[in-house]
Amino acid sequence: MPTYEYRCLDCNRRFEIFMTYAEYGTRPVACPHCGSKNVQRRIGRVRVARSEEALLDDFADPTALEGLEDDPQALGRVMRKMSRELGEDLGPEFDEVVDRLEAGQSPDEIESALPDLAEEPQGDL
Repeated sequence: MPTYEYRCLDCNRRFEIFMTYAEYGTRPVACPHCGSKNVQRRIGRVRVARSEEALLDDFADPTALEGLEDDPQALGRVMRKMSRELGEDLGPEFDEVVDRLEAGQSPDEIESALPDLAEEPQGDL
């Protein structure tokens, strides 16, 4: 049975009602807190699944990256969003860098404070 979200316009409290599709629009709805019938239907969030290609296209848009070199907090937000959108766990080092960016530290300050991050991994060649 679907859940419908409402807000009472008299007491401003939110509530949910379970009813069938057939009942929706025909069954009167009253606030369970104050009994008022002066209620408004709320539309819940909608989540849209997108392909990885569409996500990468959004991140490749150069206008979305404008000004990031001068704003470490914005850079941190973009990096965190990219990680979340791609569903990748990039480890504690990534989280540390993003936390520092969001706190306002510049990339140069972070590199000085965390010199091990700048080292190239050694590989067999």
